[in-house]
Amino acid sequence: MVDLTEHEKAAIRAAMKRVAEIMEEIGWQTRLIDLSEHQVLTLIEVAVGGFQDAMADIAAAQPNHSPEVPF
Repeated sequence: MVDLTEHEKAAIRAAMKRVAEIMEEIGWQTRLIDLSEHQVLTLIEVAVGGFQDAMADIAAAQPNHSPEVPF
């Protein structure tokens, strides 16, 4: 397991909200094995995108932030 920073943990929590929205569309009772390839790819894209967006927002909110994203 990776030791996550507090910023990374916050970004994961932000990404979970987006993943939950997709799971609402799919159905929470759907087993992972029953997901289509498209559904799995969508979940991954939403999770990664949400994490990246949250990390960029966190970086932008830091004093003396660089315009580059820190990952």
